[in-house]
Amino acid sequence: MIDLKNVSKCYTTGKVNTYVLQKINLEINEGEFVTIMGPSGAGKSTLLNIIGMLDEMSEGKYHFLGESVHKLNERKRVDLYKQFIGFIFQSYHLIDELTVYENLDTPLIYKKIKSSQRKSMVCDTLDRFQIVGKKDLFPNQLSGGQQQLVGIARAIIAEPKLLLADEPTGNLHSEQGKEIMDLLKKLNDEGTTILQVTHSEKNAAYGNRIVKLLDGWIEN
Repeated sequence: MIDLKNVSKCYTTGKVNTYVLQKINLEINEGEFVTIMGPSGAGKSTLLNIIGMLDEMSEGKYHFLGESVHKLNERKRVDLYKQFIGFIFQSYHLIDELTVYENLDTPLIYKKIKSSQRKSMVCDTLDRFQIVGKKDLFPNQLSGGQQQLVGIARAIIAEPKLLLADEPTGNLHSEQGKEIMDLLKKLNDEGTTILQVTHSEKNAAYGNRIVKLLDGWIEN
């Protein structure tokens, strides 16, 4: 499903190149649940953003479902992302001008799902996450934990083939965190490929493989 070959990411300031990722080689098969771990600044979120097509690599090749992502223009990358990828962001990334209901509806509109079906899917998801009472509120009217729940709900509502999760339980209390990890495990059992970034050994235990990053390199 995912094949990264010698992927690097660097930022240039003046004549100085600073590498955040260096020669990353990584394969992830469909149906895997993979965890990326490492200290702060190791490049974990950058790697997730490149796989999620939200950031471009500086060097290397990236194949996703047989597509050569490194050769695609931005519009085609965005189309691929909308069609196949769900992303749980550490900082939520909810759309401030939209209500909770509208935030959940947005990925379904991207997938051109009919209005009646969208309504049913949004209502089911609101119920599943126990946020029915929040559906008409805007993100700034929610607590951090509530925003995190909405962000997770939005990422999974369109049933993506690949789910990327950046510290998915970071702002949830322990019981909510366990419920979310159990849900991710259930989605994985049903066929969703999951790639999570976490500092939590407990969360990592839900996956079947751990990739460790240090200073932009994969540790062997």
